[in-house]
Amino acid sequence: MILAGSGGQGLVLSGVILGQAAILDGKNVVQTVSYGIASRGGFSQAEVIIDRDEIIYQQVEQPDIVLALTAEAMELYAGMARTRVFYDSRLPAGADGPNLAGYPFTRLAAGLGQSGAANMIALGVLASATGVVTAGSLVKVIGQRFSPPLAQSNVMALHTGIALGTGAAEGS
Repeated sequence: MILAGSGGQGLVLSGVILGQAAILDGKNVVQTVSYGIASRGGFSQAEVIIDRDEIIYQQVEQPDIVLALTAEAMELYAGMARTRVFYDSRLPAGADGPNLAGYPFTRLAAGLGQSGAANMIALGVLASATGVVTAGSLVKVIGQRFSPPLAQSNVMALHTGIALGTGAAEGS
């Protein structure tokens, strides 16, 4: 899977959390990162490979899942027919296709009073809509990575995404 957007959106952190949660779920994981010279605001992406079997090749050639939080990321990945693309619905209109699913990540984060929590909401959607990792493992990793007040607010954002993604999973 690829988590793509701009530096500062927390996608690298989301990739790390996703990978650690998958390890807790007993899966094998490889996580890599790439970002432009100016990391904050420049293009950024995290690649996460999760598998029950041994992972031989450590780069994503054809992603099964993409999380796109910027228009640039949508341009890169929306045309991949076999890839399920989750994107922020605030992005410019025109995203259309059976493999594309828009969610109000940024709007919901602002509504929680945590504008920087769109990545955690998106992580919750990915986990619940795809089943790639369990919510319990994500909550455990968040609790380990953040101080109690930050962990609590991030878990709240994660649960917002889980509820949103559960609706998507039931509709698919």
